[in-house]
Amino acid sequence: MANVKTRSAAALGALFMSLVAAANPVAAQVQSEAGFFAGKTVSIIIGFGPGGGYDLSARVLSRHMGKHLPGKPQIIARNMPGGGSLRAANYIYSLAPKDGTEFGVFGRTVPIDPLLGNAQAKFDPLRFTWLGSSSNEVSTCVAWNTAPVKTAADARQHELTIGAAGATSPSATLPRVFNLALGTRFKVISGYPSSANILTALEAGELGGFCSWGWVPMKAMRGDWLREKKFNVLFQIGLQKHKDHPEVPLVLDLADTPQQRQLLELVVAPQTFGRPFAAPPDLPPQRAASLRQAFEATLGDKAYIDEAERLKLEPELVTHGQMTALIQRLYAFPPEIIQQARSAMQ
Repeated sequence: MANVKTRSAAALGALFMSLVAAANPVAAQVQSEAGFFAGKTVSIIIGFGPGGGYDLSARVLSRHMGKHLPGKPQIIARNMPGGGSLRAANYIYSLAPKDGTEFGVFGRTVPIDPLLGNAQAKFDPLRFTWLGSSSNEVSTCVAWNTAPVKTAADARQHELTIGAAGATSPSATLPRVFNLALGTRFKVISGYPSSANILTALEAGELGGFCSWGWVPMKAMRGDWLREKKFNVLFQIGLQKHKDHPEVPLVLDLADTPQQRQLLELVVAPQTFGRPFAAPPDLPPQRAASLRQAFEATLGDKAYIDEAERLKLEPELVTHGQMTALIQRLYAFPPEIIQQARSAMQ
């Protein structure tokens, strides 16, 4: 009789839970997501080598995001450098499991690489499951203090050898567009695994400059160089100036014609999503929602913000919706402007 009563109680309990789930589908989905993530390890694939700004941003995120995911999985960060982060982007798009256990962070220009004709970009940027960006960044073009180039005007008069990651990374492609639109004379040397390697070469005198260095990682990685004026900031790269440095010219304002400005706008707009995080396409809708909600919750988490600010990362959430809208706008630019940008990139 006791066993019958026990089985009856269990059946009633199961029936009650099913009725609760039917009455509250949101709770059922949360329970299902927690069941999926519990005990699992989620990997953040970093498209660059260790030591740079992307690496630092991803590792800080990995230490806080797990508690905001249902089931509280462990999150680890793994480096996968190559091709200016295209190796990682291609991996996430085509090979990573489409279940939410892997997502990545790529170079900010990766979303427009297909638009600009990069044959190594084997993905449709609008099909990624974008989580958002942890930074709305303004980058810089700098020259070491011993180089003959001290200002943006000097960069049109003197050659400056600058370091870059892959040939399609922002540190390589942006200077080529500046050469086309503004008449600068940047000579790009690519193949450095990360910005940390570029900075080491800069200090050693192997390079004369670096033309895709954000204010945020600059302060985090070489704040002493900034204070000691070991380099000159030629101009800022972005759609607007960094609020702390209004005296440094914006690259858009160096354009002489509306066409030049639009060309520059096309290639510098991705600064708005300075640290873009994405999961593979075709994730289950609720899994995508879980990742996006956790990402946004992490960017608002005081513990995350405190650590990020301590490391001088200046976190700022750019939502997946904002990213998608900007990517769509860039893909609608006039064909002649896109073709000019393609020519410069190649």
